Amino acid sequence: MRVFLLLLVGMAVEIGTLIAVGNAVGLLATVGLLILGGVIGSMLLRREGARTMASFSEALRTRRAPHQEVADGVLIAAAGALVILPGFVSDVAALFLLFPPTRRLVSRRIARRSEERAATAVLNHQYGRPQTAGSVVVDGAVVEGVVVDVQVDPEPRPSGRPELA
Repeated sequence: MRVFLLLLVGMAVEIGTLIAVGNAVGLLATVGLLILGGVIGSMLLRREGARTMASFSEALRTRRAPHQEVADGVLIAAAGALVILPGFVSDVAALFLLFPPTRRLVSRRIARRSEERAATAVLNHQYGRPQTAGSVVVDGAVVEGVVVDVQVDPEPRPSGRPELA
């Protein structure tokens, strides 16, 4: 639901920006700027993709784990998707992901957040709490290798299973 809401807000912002720029500079100039942004974005995408691939190959050649290179590749792919979308806000976001210093900031933040979530999941698992809000927790007890419900049904069970008293 959050992703859908984010996409809806993003589309509204893109359309609003396109209308504002179109009113300010005209239709032809707006289309020209969109095309120019796509061309510049695709050139940067190609250059950064090649650099990341070379860095990835070097990491494998030196037997070093290519964690940063993989993260860069994912962020460059996301930038490629943003470049394809028509709009100025998506082009600015793509440029933000294509420049190495800002891409490092984003990848570090994503890594830090993933580590925090993993630590929280481990703690929740250790203390028997559900890991996510949507997970289902079933209470039960093991008696002689058979899982039996903790709650006692008021009606006898025809299956012959023993009931807890």
